[in-house]
Amino acid sequence: MPSSSRGRSVAKTYLQPAAPPERPTRQEAEAAVRTLLRWAGDDPDREGLLGTPDRVVRSYEEYFAGYATDPVELLQRTFEEVEGYDEMVMLKDIRFESHCEHHLAPIIGKAHIAYLPDKRVVGISKLARLIEVYAKRLTIQEKMTSQIANTLNAVLKPKGCAVVIDATHQCMTTRGVHKPGVSMITSRMLGVFRDDPTTRREFLAMLNQNSNSGQGV
Repeated sequence: MPSSSRGRSVAKTYLQPAAPPERPTRQEAEAAVRTLLRWAGDDPDREGLLGTPDRVVRSYEEYFAGYATDPVELLQRTFEEVEGYDEMVMLKDIRFESHCEHHLAPIIGKAHIAYLPDKRVVGISKLARLIEVYAKRLTIQEKMTSQIANTLNAVLKPKGCAVVIDATHQCMTTRGVHKPGVSMITSRMLGVFRDDPTTRREFLAMLNQNSNSGQGV
């Protein structure tokens, strides 16, 4: 097996999630929404709610579209004609919307991703799409942060990579402890970003320079 194919196979095996249970039909999903509407105390047969089960199911198709995309395949196309470029590549302030796997409440924030290439780079749109793949799944922020960094590291094999996510969680701003204005920051550093203090400082300096959010990390 060629080394590139072997590398893809190892990455795919390492990152492949467990097979999900059999997916319910659309009719079963809509029936579940009707049950929840009744449980909430309303009548799913009243005029204002007649189309709600269909709309909820269609919105779920959008919210959780990440399950339909393989993040390993997404990063397979890379470019080696970089004229010797070997400095940091960074994409900042990538807005995302996700959902907490504990309460199905929205997680809204920005992700920042960087890597130090080792002979090859990936299109910048792929970095944003990688974040979308994991954001459009039920998750927690800590897991999402690790998944993005681990996938980039396993597939692209850079000298190192870093991911920082800054997000608000409606599971604690609109319910529970009701603490609006609170954001959560998580990070995952691999390779030289973890082992080399100079590279880490350079990344953090770039991250805090002219941030669109107006806040440092």
